[in-house]
Amino acid sequence: MISKQVMTSEDALKALQAAQQEALAHQWAVSIAVCDDGGHLLGFVRMPGANIASATISQSKAATAAHMKRETKGIEEMINGGRFAFLSAPKMEGLLEGGVPVLVNGQCVGAVGVSGVKPGEDAQIAKAAAAAVTAGIC
Repeated sequence: MISKQVMTSEDALKALQAAQQEALAHQWAVSIAVCDDGGHLLGFVRMPGANIASATISQSKAATAAHMKRETKGIEEMINGGRFAFLSAPKMEGLLEGGVPVLVNGQCVGAVGVSGVKPGEDAQIAKAAAAAVTAGIC
């Protein structure tokens, strides 16, 4: 058997707090989702003023980043580059930039998905959240 790290509810809260701080610093209204390595929701916040659709989109981005163990930006770029067949991949809905995996010692323990502002800004917030979880671990 292989032992692995797992994300806890405390880790999810740490990620949400870091993401909210990053968003507030730029006055961005977003939705933030944190999931475990299976794509199951551990924590969620929709900030005041965030688009209602961003709630579902952020959760999908987080789940996709966890399943793929990579940033969703790469998936979006792959599709935009002509690999349209990937659109038929089962249970992959968050195919837009803004999903970031949380990696500990090379293993994916979860992911953060953000939606509500420009794609690069969503990713900036998600990366801040992931960094808060892994600070001092990896």
